[in-house]
Amino acid sequence: MTYSDLSREQLAILLPELLLSGQLIDRSGMAHVIGAFGREEMAQVAIEEWMAASPVYTARMRAAMGVAGNTVPDMFKCLQLDIGAPPQFMDFRYEVVDDHTGRFVLDHCGALLDVEPLGDDYVTSMCHTIEDPTFDATAVATNRKARIRPVHRPPRRPADRTPHCEWTVTIDESREDLELPDYTAAMFDTAAASLTLSAIDHDEPGWTDYSGDLLDDLQFRDWARSTLIRAAEEVALQHQLLALGYIWAVRRRTDEAGVDKLVRKQLTGISGLAADRIRAALDLPRDAEGLARVFELHPVLGPHQYVGIDVERSADEKSVSVRIPQRGPAVDDRGWVTFIDPDHLGPLQAIATAVDPHWVIEGARVDDGALTVDFGWQDDELAESGEVAVARFSGGATFAFTDRGTPRPLLPITPVG
Repeated sequence: MTYSDLSREQLAILLPELLLSGQLIDRSGMAHVIGAFGREEMAQVAIEEWMAASPVYTARMRAAMGVAGNTVPDMFKCLQLDIGAPPQFMDFRYEVVDDHTGRFVLDHCGALLDVEPLGDDYVTSMCHTIEDPTFDATAVATNRKARIRPVHRPPRRPADRTPHCEWTVTIDESREDLELPDYTAAMFDTAAASLTLSAIDHDEPGWTDYSGDLLDDLQFRDWARSTLIRAAEEVALQHQLLALGYIWAVRRRTDEAGVDKLVRKQLTGISGLAADRIRAALDLPRDAEGLARVFELHPVLGPHQYVGIDVERSADEKSVSVRIPQRGPAVDDRGWVTFIDPDHLGPLQAIATAVDPHWVIEGARVDDGALTVDFGWQDDELAESGEVAVARFSGGATFAFTDRGTPRPLLPITPVG
């Protein structure tokens, strides 16, 4: 099964989960980066990670969703489909003055609420040191003369201040184009950057592109099924591009043994956390069918065009086998799957444990150009890994999406008088 095998209703439920999963990648990875390099270096890793990935995946989403313009509303459309701004958890509220001017506030910032208990130094690292360059990197995928600047932002004074932050967005044609670092240009050369994904059927019932008005919210149940499939694939690919940014940033700071350790910890944490949420969101069973479907839909193992996994259930439904090709785009990019081998299966076990702690790895082998990992059911429960437990500190682990009704167009403000 791939995203294209899901119903329109299932895809509408899954897509916000995938966006949230992408945001939680850093909740999994950065705790271990802090342990290895400290808080200040963690901030630099995050900057390099997001600046490498976000201009690339934003350009892809623009093309997929028919966002052809270079205005402030076009920029806001891209933010609504960005793992850096998952709906409701990072509750961006937009206002458009004209094509060159706008603002947004975060009525709820799940990332801030995760970090505030760590103290003002960590809040400043996230909301100042990291956000300043990475917001601009996202903006320039729409217009290189765009800038995003704060009106107010945390640390919050008073401590319960709302909205959590406010930012202005401007485009000034007299500015110099904002240049991006070399590692962003290198990301455009990856297999992920140019990967062909499922086409959208524009004759299908439902919402098939985002070429019209900017909306104050996205209601995924209104989208055409093929649009949801393509969006899900693009968001899974956003995971992969962000992972490459993380891998590259870590590699600039340590040897290959250190890279292996930090990437596997990051990958294990997000694997278990996302699997838990996907199974619950789609109300999948905890049996072999449920395990197989979670593997097939999991963004760290997708999209299928990039990673190409196959999953099989035994005839008696007592075992599941996952086959990961050792060749293909994800391997060419030296992405997440290259950190999984017969001696390092923690991410796959984390997924299985999240579906049900009775599922355990019974064997692994490399043959016929693929890594095959077999899972069986045991009587004793396997404990959740420490890497997943670390990622669970985020409020995103238990966050609940709500139905916010019919979206409304966000039209430019018309001055009075």
